[in-house]
Amino acid sequence: MIVSIIIIIISFFLDGILTNFLPYGVGDLSLFTPLTTLVSIVIVCPFFHKNDQKKYFILSAIVGFLYDLFYTNLLFFNALAFLFIAYITSIFYKQFGNGYLYILLHVFISIVLYELLTVCCIIMFNLVPISIDRIIYKISHSLIINLIYAELLYIIIQRLPKKYRKVSIN
Repeated sequence: MIVSIIIIIISFFLDGILTNFLPYGVGDLSLFTPLTTLVSIVIVCPFFHKNDQKKYFILSAIVGFLYDLFYTNLLFFNALAFLFIAYITSIFYKQFGNGYLYILLHVFISIVLYELLTVCCIIMFNLVPISIDRIIYKISHSLIINLIYAELLYIIIQRLPKKYRKVSIN
């Protein structure tokens, strides 16, 4: 569990660093939207055993709340979104396992879910005008950098000694 917390903390700070170095945008949309914190929450799900699922959900909600405080202005939105995605991810892992392609599929679905939840919030509160083209653009560019990060994180985790990457899917 300590390894998963370290991975989430590093990813949390990496989100802030990458948003400073990837500010290039088209209009008001960025070319790459890093969601490394969300990716790390999806990737570390198997580290939590069946008895630790409650800790996983609490950790996801706390990280989402901190994400709200540091990176967004929507208080409690990311806490609930991260908790929802953690719940969906845990169900997905139980059904399909944690192979390389499955993890990329988990990340893909999580990014799309998160972006669609964000769009629903934007539409509900009428924050900015949004179109289908912008939604597809934002999702596709979020996927590019985050799938690359998921692959790198998966490779790093696979190279960890076995005692640090004890995984349970039950």
